[in-house]
Amino acid sequence: MIPALQTRGLSKSFGGFKANTDIGLSVAPGARHALIGPNGAGKTTFINLLTGVLPVTSGTIALHGEDVTGVSQQGRVRRGMARTYQINQLFATLTPIEALSLAIAERQGSGARWWGRVGTDSAVIDEAEALLKAMKLGGSMTRRTDTLPYGKQRLLELALGMACKPRLLLLDEPAAGVPEDERHDVLDSVAALPDDVTVLLIEHDMELVFSFADRISVLVQGALFAEGSVDEIAGDPRVKAVYLGEDALA
Repeated sequence: MIPALQTRGLSKSFGGFKANTDIGLSVAPGARHALIGPNGAGKTTFINLLTGVLPVTSGTIALHGEDVTGVSQQGRVRRGMARTYQINQLFATLTPIEALSLAIAERQGSGARWWGRVGTDSAVIDEAEALLKAMKLGGSMTRRTDTLPYGKQRLLELALGMACKPRLLLLDEPAAGVPEDERHDVLDSVAALPDDVTVLLIEHDMELVFSFADRISVLVQGALFAEGSVDEIAGDPRVKAVYLGEDALA
């Protein structure tokens, strides 16, 4: 089976500092794969390499068997890769329905018609409304984004990722900063992502990781430290020592 995502020898250096070193990661199609590690482990650098934000120093990245190491960020999106961000990257003055309609229209190649003509495209609007309802944003679709509670902003970013119709979705700490009373909506929406979308989750929230993932990779000091099933990682004394802590699962 061809992996949805595969890296070989992936490394990134900034001068003499090695942020990522020789990372070999394989994510199966349809997997729920989590990437964890302590602060400074190189997780954000790794995601920026995968998405083309940063050029690699060495190594390769393959998406569904196609080498995309030298492909632009936009080219990777067109090939089915989408991401969310640890810190929201949203259009503050747009409403959710406007933002999603723009993303859908851009995917279809008609984004330059914004907003007048795109806003009258019933198919675009219908798809945007369906996504918003699926993400529990049906009652907020006409509010300005900057007036939404933070948890709903996180849901909107997830909806924007899905508007790209990805085959591979990279989620960068989707629950980060979400208040406890809004957190369950984010967790439920992440859990309800379609089975045919492969998900690579970068997360510090171990409750989310252990409830969501079927496989976990651990990054430490820029290198792949351990990998296995949830039970294997939870029971690995090395992982407990460098990251989880002895009481993490108590």
